[in-house]
Amino acid sequence: MLHTPSPLAEDLAVQNHPSCDFLTIQHRIRFLVDRYVAAEKLHERLQDLPIQFQNPQPRPWKVIDWQAINRNQIIGIEPEVFLSILIGAMDTEAPIRGYTQTSRQYLEKLHPHMACFVGGTVGEDNNLTELGLWEKEERQHTPALIKVYSQLTGEKITPKHRTVRGYLPTDDPNEDLYRHGLHRIATEYGATCLYLWLMAHTTGALHEVLAELAQDEINHMTKFWGFGVWAFPDTGLIRITRTLIKTRSQNYQRNNLIRTLRRMMATLNWKAWSLTNKTTLLFTSTYTMHRLWTWNKTLTSKYLQTLFEISH
Repeated sequence: MLHTPSPLAEDLAVQNHPSCDFLTIQHRIRFLVDRYVAAEKLHERLQDLPIQFQNPQPRPWKVIDWQAINRNQIIGIEPEVFLSILIGAMDTEAPIRGYTQTSRQYLEKLHPHMACFVGGTVGEDNNLTELGLWEKEERQHTPALIKVYSQLTGEKITPKHRTVRGYLPTDDPNEDLYRHGLHRIATEYGATCLYLWLMAHTTGALHEVLAELAQDEINHMTKFWGFGVWAFPDTGLIRITRTLIKTRSQNYQRNNLIRTLRRMMATLNWKAWSLTNKTTLLFTSTYTMHRLWTWNKTLTSKYLQTLFEISH
């Protein structure tokens, strides 16, 4: 199979460090975040959203040499821990249909174009007649992770299809969408940080698979984030904090970010991670958020209105 390495692969993925200490991994993380979460790239992804409303086209993946994936491409983390993270990631990615249809229901009354982008088109019989672009792109992730796992272990694996929390509307659809949208952005941000962090711990073909996953998550996170700022111009740290506090209640049946975070870390076998692994993931999350928040300051009302006024 013809395989042409990306510029990143030439710069970083081929750098195989037999012993990766904290500073080396931190350097790799900083390099990756600077490259993939650069403001100009985030603007490109957001400006692409109105185009996708009119003519949705899935982002093509680069050619991957799957047979070239091997355990020697895992660096700075125990292979068994790495494999447990892969299992957690594929189990989390697997119920994509549940995610897309729940989001579509929260969106369809207020923003039908975005609802279609996320969850596709549903007929009068309530059956899905056309997939949304978000699902078309995200549904590639679980099969890719399964391939990676099988290549690294020689074993077949079937992901666990957990039940996704469904559509639970109240008498305030605007607040429902805000809460759900905040949850969706948070989960996309978490996936972005995880895949960037995994990229810092890999080289070669394994690194390039994770790069495709990370680019999808960054693309979707950026679109949801920018659209959310346009749809809710009155949002800010105070409102976000108030929403987070509200969803901490144990008997709160809707989107609960705290419970989601705890479940995710348990799924990713967090307890088995080394202190360096935990610290570098926290660094990835913090540095990525710094980049995103800097970009967020450029999302002026005039810019967003120009971007979305035609499609809405």
